[in-house]
Amino acid sequence: MPPLTLGHQRLPGVTVIAVTGEMDATNRADLEAYLAEAGAALAGRLVFDLSGVPFMDSSGLHVLLKCATDCLKAGGVVHLAGVQPLPARLFEITGVVAHMPVHERVEDAISAALNSSERSI
Repeated sequence: MPPLTLGHQRLPGVTVIAVTGEMDATNRADLEAYLAEAGAALAGRLVFDLSGVPFMDSSGLHVLLKCATDCLKAGGVVHLAGVQPLPARLFEITGVVAHMPVHERVEDAISAALNSSERSI
């Protein structure tokens, strides 16, 4: 399995977090540590670019939900972009799509995040 690669880019009014690789129990701690380290940069409006994530289990989902909850508590929002079929199915089954908007393209997610108000998890 390829290692999880993480990066973020601050744009005016929104931060885009790019994730590449499989998100599962083997790298959950890496994702949590990255998000904690980047914490101040992640307050506000966030977009997770998941176009490079072919697989995600409940561990990866848990980290995303925790991040979204923390972001909401700080008055922000989280949007997801580029979700591939297997993670999309996980989001459907668990009902995550009702709480974190999913967009085909990162550009659409950025635009929606900039124009959105708080949502509740």
